Amino acid sequence: MMDKKTLLENGLLEQYLLGELNAKECEQIEQFLASDTELKTYFDQLEQDFETLGLENAITPPSAIKSQLLDTITSSSGTSKVVELKPNTNSKWYLGIAASVAALLLVGSFWLYNQLNEVKQQLKTVENEKTELNDKLNELNQQIEDETALFATLVHPDTEQYILKGNTLIPNGKVVSYVNHETKSVVINTERLPELDAEHDYQMWADVEGEMINMGVISKDSNLMAMNYIDHAESLNITIEPAGGNDHPTVEKLVTNIYLN
Repeated sequence: MMDKKTLLENGLLEQYLLGELNAKECEQIEQFLASDTELKTYFDQLEQDFETLGLENAITPPSAIKSQLLDTITSSSGTSKVVELKPNTNSKWYLGIAASVAALLLVGSFWLYNQLNEVKQQLKTVENEKTELNDKLNELNQQIEDETALFATLVHPDTEQYILKGNTLIPNGKVVSYVNHETKSVVINTERLPELDAEHDYQMWADVEGEMINMGVISKDSNLMAMNYIDHAESLNITIEPAGGNDHPTVEKLVTNIYLN
């Protein structure tokens, strides 16, 4: 029989969100959500985090690559005239013909040189666009891997959720953290953190036997992100530090913390 403990430990809420349960199981979960305020709050936060994960990064498609290079290079052909030479033709006449042929060869060579340069430029353009496309694909693949890792932590049945509420420095601030000691991963949702100016950043710390260990600087560009997992952490803490982070926490700028179970 389904109960609240089974529902949480087996990731049934996550499966419900993903549409993986049958009609009877969905009906039971909806009854739980209607009667349990704490469970409904947890579910609403989980639903919001799933949505954030799906919509976090809008991807602009790359510019179209040219479908083909220059198919053909136009070649010209002329009709050669056969000139019957008379035995007593003046030598200057021969020189005139030779000069005309040389001029034609020079014009033809110049045209071919321009065509070759044009093709080289088009090849260079396509090569640059190919490089840009490869870079974009690599970036996209890395983004997919990162978001897959975030998603895996959120839906893992051993993941624990902790709510870090802001103190007097950020009274309306709140951070939702997801900690998994089995996979050694930490994901946080910082949507409710007040914005800081360009000279300051939030930084997360783990308290291990009285020593604050850096878990990473919290990005200003993303609401859902992975932080460094620290073994044997007794609490999670967030401070305001100079931009780029600090090598030790500024205690008087501690804005929120929570003790782990």
